[in-house]
Amino acid sequence: MSALSYQTLRAAFDGQSLFENKTWQLSPEAWPLTPEQVTQLEEIGTACLEFHQALEILYLRSVAGKNLLRNKSLLAPWVAEYLDRGKPANLVEHARDPKNRGAFPMVLRPDLLLTDDGFVLTELDSVPGGIGLTAFLNRLYSAGESTATPATGGEAILGAGDRMVENFYQALATLRPESRNPLIVILVSEEAATYRPEMRWLAEQLQRLGRRVYCLRPEDVFPLGGELFFAVEGTPEKIDIIYRFFELFDWANVRIATDILEAWQSGAVTISPPMRPFQEEKLALALFHHHLLPEFWAENISRPHLELLRKIIPASWVMDPAVLPPGAVLDGPRVGGRLMNDWRDLSGASQKERDLIIKISGFHETAWGARSVVLGSDCSREEWQAGVAQALELAPRNLHLLQEYKKPRRLAHLLYEENEPNQAAVAKPGRLRLCPYYFVVAGQARLSGALATFCPPDKKIIHGMVDAALLPSRVLALG
Repeated sequence: MSALSYQTLRAAFDGQSLFENKTWQLSPEAWPLTPEQVTQLEEIGTACLEFHQALEILYLRSVAGKNLLRNKSLLAPWVAEYLDRGKPANLVEHARDPKNRGAFPMVLRPDLLLTDDGFVLTELDSVPGGIGLTAFLNRLYSAGESTATPATGGEAILGAGDRMVENFYQALATLRPESRNPLIVILVSEEAATYRPEMRWLAEQLQRLGRRVYCLRPEDVFPLGGELFFAVEGTPEKIDIIYRFFELFDWANVRIATDILEAWQSGAVTISPPMRPFQEEKLALALFHHHLLPEFWAENISRPHLELLRKIIPASWVMDPAVLPPGAVLDGPRVGGRLMNDWRDLSGASQKERDLIIKISGFHETAWGARSVVLGSDCSREEWQAGVAQALELAPRNLHLLQEYKKPRRLAHLLYEENEPNQAAVAKPGRLRLCPYYFVVAGQARLSGALATFCPPDKKIIHGMVDAALLPSRVLALG
């Protein structure tokens, strides 16, 4: 596979508004994945979709007060209470609407860390950024490469040939199979405006393929006769599908929110991802590990994918400050060698016992971009205590998740020196977060690309930053 020069990369990025005000480290090569890793990624995608399907069953049975198990009594009204906590009544009602039964996110993106024990899944995002960015990087790093695939003994970019762009479209278009060329609007709120350039780029690529896809602000859309429209050269065009690119905590700030709900209710428009807050809560990962629910998951997820999820989802707990009887203990980590009776006991955990992460579950402006994350082993005792206190203080409206921290393994990758652009790239140490993108088409999760974030080894929390390299992934040749 041919390497890209620093000058080629710099020119490609500087020539795109897609990357306005974004900088990162540059590398001549895409991130390498073995065929075995790609096979595992494909299985992870299917497992994530099965998890979402099981989560819907769990939530709706909890809402209805129905038994969770086939041959044993288990009621869990607390599940719906957790997942609905702090949500506006109209969104809760919408999430429970029978018309939404079987409506799942059409984009799935787990955050995977590569550890000494393999992949670890720390989050599962259904409204992810980076789709346009990854598609652009796939195209850039594919330029000039062989068209060979691993099966034929060559290397290939994962998602090359604009597969990511096309699969994104197919996942949306199949939501309205009666329309041969539906009009699709990618609706980006002001809160998510950072991602508007890449979504606009994505829409433009599809327009060049003859697709009717537009990236708009909420104020560009208007209701007319119970349907939604926007103006194309002064002529109103009816919208068939909305790709909602904003988190649901931002719902109250979307001017046409009520009109969107009314148009959806009448069947005039399809919305994806569904506006179902329970599908966007990180605490779903804690429910997967909850000590009362293992039999439910075993009945609703196929055995191989259940075992895979058990292996890759780290131990996680919901930080619910409900008062326990004196003789009861929490399902949680140990502090001072003993199980806790109160989440406040976490404040006294030693540095060794604080290999834990606190983060808000969802429906909050700090729930994305690692803005609410507190890593106990990487902060002072005072910062840890403040993080515990804040999580418990916010619990009446916004629950927090406590998750076991799994340290990414130390790796190496070629990077260019920013101050020496004419020099050859040098192998630098770092740690990896891999974000595979799956687009759900005809009930199947299609692996369509993977964004690698390679951070310096001293960074404990891996996310996009100026010190990181953002790369597409390539599949290594067999043998």
